[in-house]
Amino acid sequence: MVEQETPEPRSDLEERLRRFRQHRSADSDQPAPAGPSHGGLGLAMRIGVELVAALIIGVGLGYLLDGWLGTMPLMSLLGFFFGAAAGMLNVYRTATGRGSAIGFGRRTGGDR
Repeated sequence: MVEQETPEPRSDLEERLRRFRQHRSADSDQPAPAGPSHGGLGLAMRIGVELVAALIIGVGLGYLLDGWLGTMPLMSLLGFFFGAAAGMLNVYRTATGRGSAIGFGRRTGGDR
């Protein structure tokens, strides 16, 4: 039987993590990307959900306004178009990375 080497104790965890991070940073020449990283499938799901949710909310509000005002197809159609526009704006923000930070944009200079 071959004896296996016993793992290091948990009290040494911080030292092992520090060595691992130094080794990993020495191997990579590029800095880590800023902001959250998304996999391809996760990004596609987020874009799809945001587009569909904006359409559902727009049509739903239009339908409620139609029932309240008595203009059956008009507000539903307007809600559809406004929901589609809002969904496309959300898709644009997600694709350009502007939706991942507070304020949806980066400051270009000066204190406000």
